[in-house]
Amino acid sequence: MKVKLLDLQEQYLTIRGEVRRVLDEVCDAQDFILGPRVERFEQNLANYCNTKYAIGVSSGTDALLCTLMALDIGADDEVICPAFTFFATAGSIARLCAKPVFADIDPATFNIAPESIQAKLTPKTKAIMPVHLFGQLADMEGVNDIARARSLPVIEDAAQAIGAKRNGKPACAHGLAGCLSFYPTKNLGGFGDGGAICTSDEALAEKCRLLRVHGSGTRTYYHKYVGGMFRLAAIQAAVLDVKLKHLDSWHEARRRNAVIYDEMLAGSGVITPKIDPENWSIYNQYVIRVKDRDAVKTKLTEAGIGSAVYYPVPLHRQECFAYLGYKEGDFPESERACREVLALPVYPELTEEEVRHVATTLLSAVR
Repeated sequence: MKVKLLDLQEQYLTIRGEVRRVLDEVCDAQDFILGPRVERFEQNLANYCNTKYAIGVSSGTDALLCTLMALDIGADDEVICPAFTFFATAGSIARLCAKPVFADIDPATFNIAPESIQAKLTPKTKAIMPVHLFGQLADMEGVNDIARARSLPVIEDAAQAIGAKRNGKPACAHGLAGCLSFYPTKNLGGFGDGGAICTSDEALAEKCRLLRVHGSGTRTYYHKYVGGMFRLAAIQAAVLDVKLKHLDSWHEARRRNAVIYDEMLAGSGVITPKIDPENWSIYNQYVIRVKDRDAVKTKLTEAGIGSAVYYPVPLHRQECFAYLGYKEGDFPESERACREVLALPVYPELTEEEVRHVATTLLSAVR
């Protein structure tokens, strides 16, 4: 039996009629840039994330970039983020000529460790950017305690965590702002790139709205700021609004699949995801740790099982960040994670038989 890491076609078939209908409506209206479709989705998204505002933008990366721009982060400023995450987290900081300052992770959750943040604070620190990796929130109480003591804004990189909760409070509602990605592989994925900034700060929301259209407001060709072209397309908003209605049921399906994996892999040489008791995970990825990871991945591939490594190289060892002066051994938990992590199929449309087959095949591969 072959099992893909992700099969977007299966999900699409379940909502094909709904999606085709709204696509036709957008095409008939010929209203593609911002407008009522985007505004409606933004309101629904803000309600879902328990924030007052949501600003649709062109990608998760641009959500991070636009938020940093709105906070006037620039040259000589420092922003603390984890060394183990997708590149966009640190890349958005560096694009503004600010300095990404890396912190290590909690080996249990893969999320940024507050004690590592504390050690990286300097007078130049202007923000903290925790990442809610693989669908589980970071220790936001610990992060916010540090930020509060220094009056620092907290930007949640929630690209992989829409709908995830900590102590009942959803991602994007714990910091000054939360940034989302609607890349097609996300739990809420569009038909291309898309993202959003969620916040309850009115001034920040208004500035982000201006920055996403080159710093221009209601008066065309008059620019208050130097921004970018970060708009969310109306077609993407229409598709995302349809999918948002199904999101909670898809989360539950992922969680059911995770329970099966947890039960079948218990007591083996496979380290399954550890979910903080205060967290409710949406399992954007089901990421295990395993020795001889590359050999295990090869065996899975040969058996027709999809898997992926998120991520093989920590950010402090990326070639483009060599100028920061980090070296091997500076962030041991991030480095160890890069050697051991492997993501298994967990998407909602998997059958129980498929999940059990993946687990059985994995157990054979690690023996």
